[in-house]
Amino acid sequence: MLAKRIIPCLDIKDGMTVKGINFVNFRDAGDAVELGARYCREGADELVYLDITASHEGRKTFTELVRKVAAKLNIPFTVGGGIYELRDVDRLLGAGAEKVSVNSAALRNPKLIEDIATHYGSQVCVVAIDANYENDRWLCYLNGGRIPTNRELFQWAIEAEERGAGEILFTSMTHDGVKNGYANEALATLAGRLHIPVIASGGAGKKEHFRDAFLHGKADAALAASVFHFGEIGIANLKTYLADEGIPVRQEVYEN
Repeated sequence: MLAKRIIPCLDIKDGMTVKGINFVNFRDAGDAVELGARYCREGADELVYLDITASHEGRKTFTELVRKVAAKLNIPFTVGGGIYELRDVDRLLGAGAEKVSVNSAALRNPKLIEDIATHYGSQVCVVAIDANYENDRWLCYLNGGRIPTNRELFQWAIEAEERGAGEILFTSMTHDGVKNGYANEALATLAGRLHIPVIASGGAGKKEHFRDAFLHGKADAALAASVFHFGEIGIANLKTYLADEGIPVRQEVYEN
């Protein structure tokens, strides 16, 4: 079995790391570059940086931040936010990112997934899906959870894979920031219907939640934010716990 990945996520707003609950009520979580370097030292497998208020005016600032992050890390990292065309992908890969994450832009223009996969390879294209459970359905949302669509989670994930996505990053808006565990039933359904890795996001509050995402949700990776940012769970301790639970993880600590 492939090693399961632990991925801290850094939501970036005005150059700083922030964290909210259910996609609102954000609070400051620290310097984006220094946090990333710390997670690298502690043994994170990858990082995700999301420009949650991406705009045309903010692209230059975010690109510079990506350069600074790349200079500090020796683990892969994914960046998302404000990616609408191949020129945006060029800019961020050129700044040092290994993968890009597309969400709203892909929902509005699914061909963007094909374009990225064709030009750079599927391994570069992570399709992020923000979905909320309502009326017995998982519905996808646009613009950082602000705008509902009529697209259903599982159908959209399958289409994204068919168009060339290399990974699916599923965030449950219902579980985000609440710390009661991941949406394991939905994760398991995704894992059963897809042939590409599924990253769990939304709901981590304790070490057992990561275990359950891997054992019950069948996720390939687990992403979390606040439990790492605010020191509630240490990455090295988490990996030791998971290994003791029989879950394969990489336990080397990186130097940078």
